[in-house]
Amino acid sequence: LLGNDDVYMPITPMFHVHAWGVPYVATMLGVKQVYPGRYEPDMLCRLIKEEKVNFSHCVPTILQMVLNAPGAQGHDFGGMKMIIGGSALNRSLYEAAKARGIQLTAAYGMSETCPLISCAYLNEELRAGSEDERTTYRIKAGIPVPLVEAAIMDSEGKLLPSDGETQGELVLRAPWLTQGYFREPEKGEELWAHGWLHTGDVATIDGMGFIEIRDRIKDVIKTGGEWISSLELEDLISRHSAVREVAVVGVPDPQWGERPFALVVLRDAQGLDAKGLKEHLKPFVEQGHINKWAIPTQIALVTEIPKTSVGKLDKKRIRVEIAQWQEAGSTFLSTL
Repeated sequence: LLGNDDVYMPITPMFHVHAWGVPYVATMLGVKQVYPGRYEPDMLCRLIKEEKVNFSHCVPTILQMVLNAPGAQGHDFGGMKMIIGGSALNRSLYEAAKARGIQLTAAYGMSETCPLISCAYLNEELRAGSEDERTTYRIKAGIPVPLVEAAIMDSEGKLLPSDGETQGELVLRAPWLTQGYFREPEKGEELWAHGWLHTGDVATIDGMGFIEIRDRIKDVIKTGGEWISSLELEDLISRHSAVREVAVVGVPDPQWGERPFALVVLRDAQGLDAKGLKEHLKPFVEQGHINKWAIPTQIALVTEIPKTSVGKLDKKRIRVEIAQWQEAGSTFLSTL
């Protein structure tokens, strides 16, 4: 990914796992490195232009902030390569970045894996496919790096088939994985139940070994006995031209257990109502991507979506805020 003539800049705070590997590789290769200090979108854009940065990494939310920054408008990033991790990379963001001259590649890892587990890699067969097929594989979590063994497991500890369709919890083995937690031995035992490290992510693995993260176990929406992927819904909603950012969570429902609730940030001077969102999602129902009951029954138009300190969607806080809105008697746009 990096060569001696590249210019590397981390667009992620240095306390984040992205900083645990690439800076060392960049140093060993003698690559010029640019450290921005504060992570302000306009300042990042200015440094990328002035220092001719051509490689970086970050979470999707920070990339979205950079692309939407005033300083980035009309700027072609000239083939800049960027690794995206920390949360799922959706097709809409991938295509928006590509249109601005950025080649994105998804990767996967977590603090307990120190951090890299897999990265999207296109072999000759995939490179010979259509652009749509190449995009499909570039936005997946990728194939495990050397010495990593990945599998999917059910709640009883049974390993499931790697057929690209069967979903289960992603479990891992590798020489460098965390063995436990400081002063919390019971959590360490839970982490390594059945002899595999449990990631807490719902995933599939296909015949080529590609991992596709479907959701966090805690974020899967369970409605009427069926599972709905919040990540898949976010991806499909984000494809609407009026949507700048979206987060989907499950909220309690007396009839169905849970129902999806969408928070949407609109692009400047664009509008979207509940009916428009439903019409946008109907073709994906007809194509079999989602079931009709996956269409959110409530959406809220907001100016900002809560984030964690490293720029991920803070779904725990989102659920709390929605509950507070509901207790206060707030009304939302309904798709029904």
